[in-house]
Amino acid sequence: MSLSELVKSRPGVMPGNPACMGCPHNIGLKILGHVIGDKAILVVPAGCTSIIAGFWPKEGISMPLLHVPFASAGAVASGIARALKKRGVEDAVVVVWAGDGGAADIGFATLSGAAIRNENILFIVSDNEAYMNTGVQASGTTSWKALTTTSPVVGKTEERKDVALITLFHKVPYVATASVGYPTDFAEKIKRAISIKGFKLIHLHSPCPTGWRFDADKTVYVAKLAVETGAWILWEFNQGKFSISPPSRPFIEKEKRKPLKEYIALQGRFRHLKDEDIAEIERKIDENWRIVKLLEEMFK
Repeated sequence: MSLSELVKSRPGVMPGNPACMGCPHNIGLKILGHVIGDKAILVVPAGCTSIIAGFWPKEGISMPLLHVPFASAGAVASGIARALKKRGVEDAVVVVWAGDGGAADIGFATLSGAAIRNENILFIVSDNEAYMNTGVQASGTTSWKALTTTSPVVGKTEERKDVALITLFHKVPYVATASVGYPTDFAEKIKRAISIKGFKLIHLHSPCPTGWRFDADKTVYVAKLAVETGAWILWEFNQGKFSISPPSRPFIEKEKRKPLKEYIALQGRFRHLKDEDIAEIERKIDENWRIVKLLEEMFK
């Protein structure tokens, strides 16, 4: 098989790339590749995916890709999208593939700027809730009380930043949450997003075996459990209409959710938690559900 034939047969991610075992980014990139294929132009700020991609002539990702500094992804993608429009290129899809550092923290200013300008790009935040590539340092999206290499012994003391909801209130046409545990839901949201002109963001929940300290063969299981316990809510805002996504809809009623302790117990980053900490996390989850249900009622 020639290299070009191999690339076509493996949309998104090439075999043998240097990702960690069980890496959620590989799962997400495969889904992205299957949906968009060679029409995608990826803009990747510093992060795990910079390593997964590798470098010529042994790249790990089979889509055109531009590596950019941490803070610049939203601005660079905006420039590419405008240049393509100027040249009359209609079928290319400019995609920022960023981690939580490149979206919620260091890269948030250019994300926000691109959203305010309603640039015609798709911004995917593959969120593993810490700076995993550089040693599991806490980020803005790290869960409350999670242990990282930069948090106190009691775990992170700050609240988690909700990038999707913040982006929603930039009044852009499309925002959604997704999970590597629900590939069909993620794929359908990518399809809908790229059919819309303007700024689109998908916040992808990407549990990390290395940083969260669970077995590498349990990535999808942990991702599904996050949804089944209500800890991660799948929803979609599409041009004025807000809806809770089908995988999360059965868990609107709290009594139908799996016990939160099942999700917590699998993760070494939470091994220090006391019962009162878990109760507080559960209270925060209930509050998130209250907000999401209110949004669905407001934007029918």
